[in-house]
Amino acid sequence: MTYTLAFSPCPNDTFIFDALVNKKIDTEGMKFNVRLEDVQTLNEFAIAGEASFTKISFGVYPLIMKHYSILNSGSALGRGVGPLLITKSRSGKKEINEQQVAIPGENTTAHLLFSLAFPEATKKVFLRYDEIEKYVLENDAPGVIIHENRFTYQKRGLHKVIDLGAYWEQETGYPIPLGGIVGRKNLGKDIIEKVDRLIKKSLEYSFAHYPEISPYVRDHSQEMEIAVIKQHIDLYVNDFSLNLGEKGHAAIQKLLSVYNQNGPLVK
Repeated sequence: MTYTLAFSPCPNDTFIFDALVNKKIDTEGMKFNVRLEDVQTLNEFAIAGEASFTKISFGVYPLIMKHYSILNSGSALGRGVGPLLITKSRSGKKEINEQQVAIPGENTTAHLLFSLAFPEATKKVFLRYDEIEKYVLENDAPGVIIHENRFTYQKRGLHKVIDLGAYWEQETGYPIPLGGIVGRKNLGKDIIEKVDRLIKKSLEYSFAHYPEISPYVRDHSQEMEIAVIKQHIDLYVNDFSLNLGEKGHAAIQKLLSVYNQNGPLVK
C-alpha cells in the first residue's frame, strides 16, 4: 500500500525527509506518494483528511485532532524560531491595529500567535508565506513572515516590529510549537508508529551527514544561498525534531489552551 506523505519544500522539511523519500535508509517496505506544498495547503489537506501523513501548523491541530495523531518525530519547535511581524515603514502597535496585515495562511500557528499579540487587529489578508514580503513592499503594510524570509527581509529594507515567537515565550515560558507531522488515526497505531520511526531514522541520517547539503534540499529551497539554507536548518531542526519529548508535548498542550481561550480571534 502507498501512503500520501505531504510536507513543505522548505529546507527544514526536506532535510528531515530527504533520506526517507530518496531511500537513503531502509524504508521497511513502506511506499509514499510525496506532495510538497506551502503550509496553508498542508493544513487544508489535513482538514479535508486527504493526506495519510502531513506536516501541519500546530495552530490548525484543534480542528483535526479528532482524526489525526501527532508523531514524535519531524516537528519544528524551539526557542527563537517564531514568526516575525515586519513593515516597510516603522510602525507602532496602534498603527498595526489599524492596518490590514498579511498573514501566511488562516489556520497557521503564525496567525494564532499574531492574534495573541494583537487581539485588536482584525483587518487581515491571507497569503502564501512567500508572497508576504512582496505584499509589504507594494502596499506599505504590515506582514507576518516565516521560514527563509526571516533571514532575507532586512536586505529588502524591511523592519521588524516584533518577534511573535519571543512574545509567546515571554507570555507562556514554553518553547514555540510551530509545526509537526500528523498521521491519520484510521491507519492504525502500528503504521503510524512505523512511519514515526522511519522519519526519525531519516533525520538521523541527515544529521550524520551535516553540514553537507544534499541536492534534494538545495533544489527545493526558495533561497538558494547555501548559508541561508544552513541558517534555516540550524534554526528549525533540533532535538525536538527527533523527539518531541515531555517538553514538546507540554508546549503543544499550552498552544491548545491558548487556542481554546482565543479561538474566536483567529476565525
